[in-house]
Amino acid sequence: MKLYLIRHGQTDWNLAQRFQGQSDIPLNEIGRRQANALADRLSSQPFEVAYSSDLQRALETAKVIAGDRLEIKTDLRLREMDFGDWEGATYNRIKEECPGALATWEDDVYKNSPPNGETLEQLAIRAQSVLKDILENWKDKTVLLVAHGGVLQSLICLALNLPPRIYWQFHVSPASLSEISFYPAGAIVNLLNDTSHLENIS
Repeated sequence: MKLYLIRHGQTDWNLAQRFQGQSDIPLNEIGRRQANALADRLSSQPFEVAYSSDLQRALETAKVIAGDRLEIKTDLRLREMDFGDWEGATYNRIKEECPGALATWEDDVYKNSPPNGETLEQLAIRAQSVLKDILENWKDKTVLLVAHGGVLQSLICLALNLPPRIYWQFHVSPASLSEISFYPAGAIVNLLNDTSHLENIS
């Protein structure tokens, strides 16, 4: 199976460097142009199905790429990590207002969560269940998946049998393209965080 991983296009909260999490923030104008650039790049790919987070920034990106040629399966398990009380805030504001809670979270994001949020472990369990379903249902097929940074970083770790707690070592930019091929012996990353299709977008 070949899995194409897309991070949604840019939003205003991306620009402001706010924690988006599961807040349902739409694409901005640049994000829509990025989605169209992805659609152009992937227009000849023989996808059998598209999976997407149900949050509008991911789903809108998926719809632009899929057009009329693909069924889109929305899946709540592909939502970004729930940052709880920190959603909408910047890192600097959290550091100023909640230094203790931030330090605890950063000490072990796998087991600790933001206030009223979820842990990386909980996100990884969600991501693993989606990946398992895709591998079982779309063997030898080509699948498009549109989601969020944390989910995609976790999926890359899981595909390579790496511990999800090192997810931060795989960076995925807005509207980036990554590609993984799955074989009986394991997975191969063919492409990681490719943004060459965005060169003329500003």
